Amino acid sequence: MNEQIRSIAELDRVIHEPARLMIVAILSEVEEADFLYLLRETGMSRGNLSSHLSRLEASLYVEVTKTYRGKIQMTLCRLTDEGRAAFDQYRVALKASLEAIDSRSPGSGVQPSPSF
Repeated sequence: MNEQIRSIAELDRVIHEPARLMIVAILSEVEEADFLYLLRETGMSRGNLSSHLSRLEASLYVEVTKTYRGKIQMTLCRLTDEGRAAFDQYRVALKASLEAIDSRSPGSGVQPSPSF
């Protein structure tokens, strides 16, 4: 099996989880986003979003700060420099792996598994 294909197993598992990938992708497009915006964009529950943000924060990929705008408390989230670098590396690795799969010809000697 091609080394690029094997590298799929080595993708950053923190980012590769679908809900966290969605969060990181959204945050990569903005300087910061408040919790309610992420809630609307992802469609997650409050608890689920909070849990995934905590995991990203523990990995130092996301910084979460609580602040006030007037009398309203806001939870702001942003990708850290480390988080942006990790997402860039993730995208490059995933793209390379997928391109390796796409470039494989049907006559490459790989036998499909039998159907039952």
